[in-house]
Amino acid sequence: MARIAGVDLPRQKRVDIALRYIYGIGPYRAVEALTKAQVDSAIRVKDLSEAEVSRLRTVIDRDYKVEGDLRREIAMNIKRLQEIGAYRGLRHRRNLPVRGQRTRTNARTKRGARKTVAGRRRSKAKK
Repeated sequence: MARIAGVDLPRQKRVDIALRYIYGIGPYRAVEALTKAQVDSAIRVKDLSEAEVSRLRTVIDRDYKVEGDLRREIAMNIKRLQEIGAYRGLRHRRNLPVRGQRTRTNARTKRGARKTVAGRRRSKAKK
């Protein structure tokens, strides 16, 4: 079983797909890492030799910030924004969308389930 950056890669998948299970590695970085390590991207994880796995592990550890280090850096960035009183930090603190999306409608993922408020509907105008 190939274990890279503390993640067990699924044995049945192709290496370029399996590398995406590592936090911080997407499609582009997976192919880039395979090219640097000189490993064929079409090969399955179970068919990798120990030398190929160690080359991949070396390239990923040396060139990319992944898993715990990346999560820690992102958390520190958010914490810094909150401490300096930035608008983005405020949005993070209030658990609202950060990147300018509308919240009058939508934004249900961030805001959670609807909470019904009494008296919100407009009553029809009387003549």
